[in-house]
Amino acid sequence: MRTDSSPGTLPAREHLPAGDAGTPVLDVVIPVYNEEKDLQPCVLRLHEHLKRTFPYAFRITVADNASTDTTPQVAARLEAEIPEVRSFRLEQKGRGRALRTVWSASDAPILAYMDVDLSTDLNALLPLVAPLISGHSDLAIGSRLARSSRVVRGAKREFISRTYNLILRGSLQARFSDAQCGFKAIRRDVAQILLPLIEDTGWFFDTEMLVLAERAGLRIHEVPVDWVDDPDSTVHIVKTATGDLKGVVRVGKALASGSLPLDRLARPFGDDPRDRDIKDVPKGLARQLVGFCVVGGMSTLFYLLLYSAFRGFAGSQIANALALLVSAVANTAANRRLTFGVRGKGGAVRHQAQGLVVFGIGLALTSGSLAALNAATSDPGHSTELAVLIAANLAATVLRFLLFRAWVFPDQRDEPAASTVVASHTPSSPTYQAYTSTSYNNAQYGNSQYDNGSYGNSPYPTDQFRAGEVADRTWGEPTTRLRPVRPNDLQDPRNPR
Repeated sequence: MRTDSSPGTLPAREHLPAGDAGTPVLDVVIPVYNEEKDLQPCVLRLHEHLKRTFPYAFRITVADNASTDTTPQVAARLEAEIPEVRSFRLEQKGRGRALRTVWSASDAPILAYMDVDLSTDLNALLPLVAPLISGHSDLAIGSRLARSSRVVRGAKREFISRTYNLILRGSLQARFSDAQCGFKAIRRDVAQILLPLIEDTGWFFDTEMLVLAERAGLRIHEVPVDWVDDPDSTVHIVKTATGDLKGVVRVGKALASGSLPLDRLARPFGDDPRDRDIKDVPKGLARQLVGFCVVGGMSTLFYLLLYSAFRGFAGSQIANALALLVSAVANTAANRRLTFGVRGKGGAVRHQAQGLVVFGIGLALTSGSLAALNAATSDPGHSTELAVLIAANLAATVLRFLLFRAWVFPDQRDEPAASTVVASHTPSSPTYQAYTSTSYNNAQYGNSQYDNGSYGNSPYPTDQFRAGEVADRTWGEPTTRLRPVRPNDLQDPRNPR
């Protein structure tokens, strides 16, 4: 649901129509560092495969991040010989830095990357990008851990990979199966908003991107792959694992504190059935009821434990009030996040204040029940008190849900849309272009040309920045500098929303 803190929405996913022959729909990035031997065979093999199997126009971009051997010369020669190949040079190392820089500057609606060793069989490439082209998904990843994947690698790498993914599932509640397979794709409209939120510039870049996307409710498609380990890989396993674990801790703290503006990625999708107006079916009611019941059950147990503890040194009314107060604060916080999907700190104080009003009503019901019990019998047993309180709490729970749904966390999707946001920056020495997030328009993806290492013309509104500033995130605030745009400015005529 939309919240007060949500600055806007992404456009609805739609199938990408076939563009002009010279317009790239897919941009495959190959990040390299000192790969003078493997680069040319990789590019030639990938180019031949795409020419033979891919039905859209494509581009292959070699992202050289600070190689010290002849890799830049090899990339330049490939660019001169093959029209669909472009080279891109960064003066700093980091796979994440290279991907963010090239993806941010690309005009292709589908962005992908793969490792230069081509450990992943290329037959998985079309299944990887097909759900993004069709509008089915936002991101797609190759998975070596799917049941139908066929993988050949040593026991050490197998153990490390599975252990790392178990850590992600246990600590960050990740549901995707393989975070670091070098075979991923993303829709450009999603990348333009997601990339500025990613801090890592190295190997943890993939994991951070997937965790943020998943927490924001974006759809991630997984493709089982055939994968053969590269015995000559130069990846430093211990150093990479240490950096990944530090990244897990950093992202976990950010998610726990609510400091990440994930609402920026939430959209009601035009194709999401939960956003449709269906007669006699309240929006989100079933999901909210389930979440509320789960939270309510846990809160009731918490309340009873507190009441039993407070009853040891206080009267029934005081014990009930204290237990209800503490459990009400926890209940409001849990329902805010889990039942009604409100993220971030925006409006949290107001929600707790309204929750306390609801708490007051519940206190009146339970206190009144205890007063009636004490009036009926002079010395009620502890079990009788608990039974009366359970019945009173059930009645208060029904009323609490109705008040939460209608007053504390109302569904705001029918209210006037908040301003849509796009990234904006005007630096002193622009070099590359960033394309703002907007709907694709009548299959026009632009006749873009690379000119002296930079991306050229596009029909999309653009802002310019230096590549190093994008990678190091020195060109704006910790996420991005935002400017509001009226929703009608980005209206897609094909999308009635």
